[in-house]
Amino acid sequence: MRITTNHWLQGGHWFEYKSHQIFYRIDGTGEALVLLHGFPTSSWDWQKVWGDLVSGYRVICLDFIGFGFSDKPSSYHYSIFDQADLVECLLEYHEIRQYHILAHDIGDTVAQELLARELDRKKTRIQSCCFLNGGLFPETHRATKAQKLLLSPLGFLIGRLLTFQRFVASFSILFPHTTKPSELEMRQLFELILYKHGERVAHKIIRYILERRKNRERWLRAIQHASCPIRLIDGLADPVSGVHMVARFRELIASSDIIELDECGHYPQMEMPAQVLDSYRNFRRR
Repeated sequence: MRITTNHWLQGGHWFEYKSHQIFYRIDGTGEALVLLHGFPTSSWDWQKVWGDLVSGYRVICLDFIGFGFSDKPSSYHYSIFDQADLVECLLEYHEIRQYHILAHDIGDTVAQELLARELDRKKTRIQSCCFLNGGLFPETHRATKAQKLLLSPLGFLIGRLLTFQRFVASFSILFPHTTKPSELEMRQLFELILYKHGERVAHKIIRYILERRKNRERWLRAIQHASCPIRLIDGLADPVSGVHMVARFRELIASSDIIELDECGHYPQMEMPAQVLDSYRNFRRR
């Protein structure tokens, strides 16, 4: 089922975090499942799998601060640690004590930090964690040209010069030809980036890539020593975190549980929603 961005907004809720308004959605019954989205997009990334997931779980997703419909303050210290704090605050707000995670891209890194906190606290709240394509290991993350420019000293200009044509050119390389988003989907994704002037903070948010390098050992250990089951569902045709990242995952993670999706790029939940749903349900049954 496809949901427009307008309907996605209408079905959501708001809560306050550090004096900023955060958008989230929650629906369904059963065990809690937390969806963590990627960069530079939003929780709308999950719209093709939302209805099916809600039929089996109590699903909660949010737009990280700086993303989607959430506030995008210009004077703010964006970090993975803060995004993880945000997730924990939302879960506390709904009194969710135990939960499962399905994460993608920057959401993978937030999930790694949440797993690391489990080890620090010696308490188990996360019942399982399933990763989609993302930079789990900084040495295998192949940044796009647009990402490199945003990280450069001229990054603040790159966001402000963003046009729909430039967005399509940089975003399209993440997909094989057969699974590229339609023009309508591209426009909706682009509108969500521009919402509340998100293009003006992109150069600040993307510094999470540098955080990955600095905290590599902490976030690698979080996966290697996780007390819950871990699965990776990966689109192999992704130039950023595709087949090469899968190979590294096998090297570093004992008893690797990996589902490989051929002819799929960086956004499996958008490109191959049925396969992602099947793989995730199988993971949960196991």
